[in-house]
Amino acid sequence: MTFLTGWGRTAPTPARLARPRSAGQVAELVRGAGARGVAARGLGRAYGDAAQNAGGLVLDCTGLTGWTLDEAAGTVTAAAGVSLHELLAGLVPRGWFLPVSPGTRHVTVGGAIAADVHGKNHHVDGSFGAHVRSLTLVTADGVSRALRPGDPLFWATVGGMGLTGVITGAVFGCVPVATSRMRVDVERTRDLDHTLETMAATDDRYRYTVAWIDLLARGGRMGRSVLTRGDHAVPDELLRGADPLAYAPRARLAAPPWAPDGLLNPLTVRAFNEAWYRRARTRSGLIQDIAPFFHPLDGVDGWNRMYGSRGLVQYQFAVPFGEEGTLRRIVSRLSAEGVVSFLTVLKRFGPGTPGMLSFPLPGWTLALDIPAGRPGLARLLSAFDDWVAAAGGRVYLAKDSRMSAASAAAMYPRLPEWRKIRDEADPDGVFRSDLARRLGL
Repeated sequence: MTFLTGWGRTAPTPARLARPRSAGQVAELVRGAGARGVAARGLGRAYGDAAQNAGGLVLDCTGLTGWTLDEAAGTVTAAAGVSLHELLAGLVPRGWFLPVSPGTRHVTVGGAIAADVHGKNHHVDGSFGAHVRSLTLVTADGVSRALRPGDPLFWATVGGMGLTGVITGAVFGCVPVATSRMRVDVERTRDLDHTLETMAATDDRYRYTVAWIDLLARGGRMGRSVLTRGDHAVPDELLRGADPLAYAPRARLAAPPWAPDGLLNPLTVRAFNEAWYRRARTRSGLIQDIAPFFHPLDGVDGWNRMYGSRGLVQYQFAVPFGEEGTLRRIVSRLSAEGVVSFLTVLKRFGPGTPGMLSFPLPGWTLALDIPAGRPGLARLLSAFDDWVAAAGGRVYLAKDSRMSAASAAAMYPRLPEWRKIRDEADPDGVFRSDLARRLGL
């Protein structure tokens, strides 16, 4: 048995771990999964327990490798275990970029589909699943199925958190780019209302937008933010002589093997927030590499260790447009209670996919990292769950580690439809995870 956790490093559970290297080996392992079932796992970047299966079998799918680019069609065919990091390293120098990039490039293709990941461009391009042309899925009977967007099982799988089968490969569209750099505009806002107004008025001018929020600011500064918005740069905007498609990202720092509990506290985070806000002068046309623009935390290897031995809880929710009052209420409560969040980001979502358990919906999404073990945290986040559900919003399953089954049912109204399709594909409940048990999926 191997103990596994999510990226938040909370609630470890033991499982048998296998590393298949082909779809055939996946099928064989699924057929012999055993009484506790089987769950697929990629690079372990789900924050909670989505890729854990206590007492059962977990398939480490990073052994499913290999990918090709069809430049004429603008598509990539990739095995499920290929990471976005590997894809970017091969695509960018050839003048292509991913259709959607989440906040870390250390995610597999299978994980990106199962969580239907989103990025800074959701208001323009939607989530990853919107760009998937087809996928292959090993179902509970050990059969490999080719699925397309017209198949209900396809949309039960996109965002389905690995509970319909094991994704073994996919074909998806990519975006042509002329350089490996971004043209970035930076702007500071004075408070939350100013942030929301500015994003609503200007987001349609940019392909990629995000706001960093200072949660510890209070009073008239509550919700003050740094907006970062950008588009892919063109060669004429680069310094003369620069290789327009050079791309070689790497972690520049490494978190220590351990960090003292309490390192991230109101004092240290308030100091960081003040320095970050003051440093972020309003600028236009800043040229920045892809890696720091899309994946700033990937520059610190093992950054999750900075939260100490108890780990961290990420809370990400979305509420529809017109429910800004709920967003304000949550930010106000976080500010009043002095909740420490090293990285708090706000984005605007566009239309979602037909994925029944897909997270994005047209509206606002806020994500924050909180040190686990904070007194009163469970009660506080449960209250937020109620507010979000009442507003017609939802919490992101790929980030969740503590929500109740009742909250999940209230937030995902298409859950009965998803269950019906899942039960047809897996009548004996072969595919299981700790998250599925906790949320009654």
